[in-house]
Amino acid sequence: MEGGGDEFAIGVLISVKTTLGEEFEGQIVSFDRPTNLLEGVGRAERGERRNVRVLKANYIREFSVVGRANDPLDPAGCVLDLSAIHAREEAALRQAEIDAERIGVGVTPEAQSIFDALSKTLPVQWDKTDIVVMKEVRVCNPYLPENVSGGTSAANERVKKVVKKPHTICCGVQSVGL
Repeated sequence: MEGGGDEFAIGVLISVKTTLGEEFEGQIVSFDRPTNLLEGVGRAERGERRNVRVLKANYIREFSVVGRANDPLDPAGCVLDLSAIHAREEAALRQAEIDAERIGVGVTPEAQSIFDALSKTLPVQWDKTDIVVMKEVRVCNPYLPENVSGGTSAANERVKKVVKKPHTICCGVQSVGL
């Protein structure tokens, strides 16, 4: 369907049925004639959030104009909860820092996979190229079971089992009882 006229004017509320069988209502935010792209904003299923859809007008089977509302891009009409936005930003930055600390610098991919395996069940951190588990057990390069030291014997054995597993899988080393 080719868009034209005022039916795709900014601020118009429309009800749309697509060629794929979707039905929705929304307010037109923009329409680009050269690309025939329509951008609309509709209510999400819950809360104050909104769904933004970008749709090629060719995929609209039928539509009807429901009404006209204020300009959706008018800054005076936009309500942004800046404290919520800043809180989400801070949470994302904290998570990014946590994720970055989990990546070893100057270590082999094998060492990183051992770290990742240990981190699934135990608290771990990097100390340069050494893996420190539960702040007491240390796994040093070349990250073999015999390079596990410190901590209680039970903790030490648990870490050795996890360290041995990647070597068994990737290197074809036969599993031997510890």
